Amino acid sequence: MPNNIVLLDADTLGKVSNMHLLKQFGTLQIFDKTLPNQTIFRVKDADIIITNKVVIDKTVMDNAPHLKLICIAATGTNNVDLTYAQKKGIVVKNAAGYSTFSVAQNTFAVLFHLMNHIHWYDNYVKSLNYSNNDLFTHHGPVITELNNKSYGIIGLGSIGMAVAKIATSFGAKVIYYSTSGKNKNDIYPSVSLKKLLHTCDIISIHAPLNDSTKSLIGYEQLKQMKNHAILINMGRGGIVIEKDLARAINKGQIGGACLDVYENEPLSTDNQLFEINDRHKLVLTPHIAWASLESRERLIEIVAGNIESYLSSTGSLQ
Repeated sequence: MPNNIVLLDADTLGKVSNMHLLKQFGTLQIFDKTLPNQTIFRVKDADIIITNKVVIDKTVMDNAPHLKLICIAATGTNNVDLTYAQKKGIVVKNAAGYSTFSVAQNTFAVLFHLMNHIHWYDNYVKSLNYSNNDLFTHHGPVITELNNKSYGIIGLGSIGMAVAKIATSFGAKVIYYSTSGKNKNDIYPSVSLKKLLHTCDIISIHAPLNDSTKSLIGYEQLKQMKNHAILINMGRGGIVIEKDLARAINKGQIGGACLDVYENEPLSTDNQLFEINDRHKLVLTPHIAWASLESRERLIEIVAGNIESYLSSTGSLQ
């Protein structure tokens, strides 16, 4: 019998050209979105579940009697009850390393958008102000260089390392803070969080959300930063207390911020980040830094590889 494979939230992966890789292992059923009250019905006959964000808990597993493998189309595993899956003998495989280049690239895209005031100057030209100027140039918001700046990284994993290399190539001086205290690196100096906050011109977060990082950056930490410093969060939303960040920007405690992740996604319309007095000091993107086309296609390749590896190990590869 062919394996019944169910992909529960294809919309989170966007349009990719290699979805066919998943079809070689059985009958593939694709759902764009799955609400919590739809999950049990959709997986009742599944041998393999593929999920990005849809929760697979004890109740779901108990109602999927044929389930052998859960493939998480992401690195984080918090949407699956790993303990109960192990108890039931259900294998869980996640995906890692697919988004490193995409997140690193987007880190500098938003940083330079802010440092170079791209939106402001683009609007200056398109509004015909430049055409009506009598100078070949225009000195509006001040542009600063990354060269010789102190760049602090919170979380020096694979993404953090990629960011460090790029920052160094622009002439920045990189230091980092290990949230676990276990990450040792001989290339870049490891410092305390306090020193990183005090000394860095740019700080970017590339850490997971856990007990060590939850609410790591609040108002007290933001007050320790330089008043021109820029904070970038590409890790997880719960690491930065958003209302405190909004307050710090409005009070001039820091120079600005770039966020791609939020405590609650999508953002609620009453979030205090929408109350920034000078909106040019804040860049917000919709949890998209990971999602270059190449990254999403690598993710599909990894999921397909995880399925193939599992089936091979059980002797059931067709």
